[in-house]
Order: sequence, then structure tokens, then C-alpha cells
Amino acid sequence: MHALVYTGTQKIDYREEKDPITKPGESLIKVQASGICGSDMHAYHGNDERRIPPLILGHEVSGVSLDGKYKDKNVVVNPLISCENCDYCKNKREHLCTVRTMIGMSTPIKRDGGLAELVSVPEKNIYEIPNNLSIKEAALAEPTAVALHAVLLAEQSLKKPLSESKILIQGAGAIGLLCGLVLNKEKNSTNITMSDPNKKRLDECAKYLKANFVSPSDKSIKENNFDLILESVGLEVTRHQAIKSIAPGGTILHIGLTQPSGTFDFKKLTIQEVTLVGTYCYTNKDFKNTLEILKEKKLGDLGWIEYRDLKKGSEAFNEIHNGTCICLLYTSPSPRDATLSRMPSSA
Repeated sequence: MHALVYTGTQKIDYREEKDPITKPGESLIKVQASGICGSDMHAYHGNDERRIPPLILGHEVSGVSLDGKYKDKNVVVNPLISCENCDYCKNKREHLCTVRTMIGMSTPIKRDGGLAELVSVPEKNIYEIPNNLSIKEAALAEPTAVALHAVLLAEQSLKKPLSESKILIQGAGAIGLLCGLVLNKEKNSTNITMSDPNKKRLDECAKYLKANFVSPSDKSIKENNFDLILESVGLEVTRHQAIKSIAPGGTILHIGLTQPSGTFDFKKLTIQEVTLVGTYCYTNKDFKNTLEILKEKKLGDLGWIEYRDLKKGSEAFNEIHNGTCICLLYTSPSPRDATLSRMPSSA
């Protein structure tokens, strides 16, 4: 099979690889669309110890199952693989499983990902795609589930309805945009400000999202001004702005993973009773609900998706690196090859 192989910092090779060997309980998927996530870009930049080269990246995957329960069906993959036996799994918080792994990662067990013609995944992680949802659009399920899970956590934390809350989304990447769409379409939230230094990305998001679009230095991002801040960038500077701009009693939802360490104003967090919530991935229930949202076209026009062939994947990584991609860049299937690549959430 052909695959995109991460071989070192800013090095992606399109080359022939051995076909995956399926283990008991797994199925082989003929990939039709597969995404380049922000976490894949962290690896590309040499900043992800969980993804060690050589490795086939990619965990936002849809395609056709070649065997097993879903043989010849159009399917989408939930890439999070959990043990099903620990307390977290038994309490339906599978994303917090202490031994979880994911396709397209090296630890705790190396599993090649979906930026390839074929990928092997556990059958329990496979979902049949609803009839009125295309294979390409189904690959959007994984990042949309991330956004849905984040919004649901915010809803649990806030003391007022999301529809009545003043909200700041930091970062106009795919996760920021998807969080905004879930807030707009599912929670009737319209008092939203989205900030990003890249005006092209803001202009693209403005075609699909009801919000105020500004640069991070805009005067509208005032101190103690927002009930909810979704920090989808993950830099020390954006965290500083978040804690400064959050209103007393408000909630900061931290999604981005770009810069994991740094200083933070814990004094304000404490004396103004600010809630800081980390959010990672999604539950199995979130993933299933996301498929329903996409099936019902609740997020509206998905025209912000762009396509590239798998063999152009190295160029797609470079486009994202250079900031020339707008929001989400999907790659298009030639009948077998498809890579779906998107702007990382971290700008």
C-alpha cells in the first residue's frame, strides 16, 4: 500500500509500505478520507513524544471495511482504543482510560494511522456511516466529537445557559470553528467573539459562523469580560489572555496542546472563583451523537473543507505549516487515495 510516513521533523514521505496485518478482533479498512490533525502537526514539528518516527500518522478516518462485521460497508473509525475494563471505561468515560491508545501513535503501543490506503482497527471502534452522510464528511466525525465534548463540558460548568453567555473562542482553526458551529447550531449561542492573528482564517470562518471576528490584540477583548473562553490554541500567551479576560465566576475550557508548560495567574483563578477545565477527546457517546449531528446536517454548509490527494500529503503538511490553509483542508479520494488534512487548532 501507499502511505504518508512521518520520518523526522518536518519530513513526510509518500512511499510504499507493507499492508497492515489485522489482529484478532480487528478489521481492515480501505481508507477514503483521513485527516491531518493539530496533534499530527505537533509531531511534524518534532513536539510530540507520543508520536515517534517512523510512523504513519492520521486518526480522522473513514472508508470501506474489507472484512468482518461491516464488510463492504462505508464506515468511520473512532480512533481511541480503550481497555473496556477499568473504572473509567465502565463509567462510560472511555477517553480517560489509563491504558488508552490511538491509531497514528507510538505509545503505549505503536499503531500506524490512517494516512495510508489501508489501516487496521478494532472492530468495536468501527461505525457504519448513515446513508445520507458522505464518506468524506464522515471523516469530520472525530474533530467534531472533540468540539462537542468540549462544549458539553462548558455547559456543565457554567452557571447560566450557553445561549445567554458571552463567549470568546481563541483560535480560528478547525477545532475553534467546530466549537463555534456547535455553539451556534446546537446551543443557540450567538454572543461569540473569535480571535486569531490570521485574518484569512477569520474571513473564512465568518462565512459559516455567527460571531465577532477580531485579532488577539483587539480592544474588544477586555479584562473580566467573558463568561466562557474556549482556549483552542494552547500557548502560554493565549492562556495569559484567557485568565485576564475571563469574568469572575467564569469558565476557561483548555483544549490546545501546543505549549504544555508556562506560567498562569492562579491568584485570579482563586479569588474570582474561575473554573479551569481541561478537555481531551470525547466519549463513545459523544462520537455516536456526532454522527447524528453530521447526518442531520446540523452544522450547516461544510464548504470550508478542501481536498488533496494522498500523494500530495507532504505538500499539505507544508501548507499547514506555512499557514496557507484555511480552517480545514481535506484531501480528496482518487478512488483509493484520500487524505484529509486540516489546520491545527493551535494556529
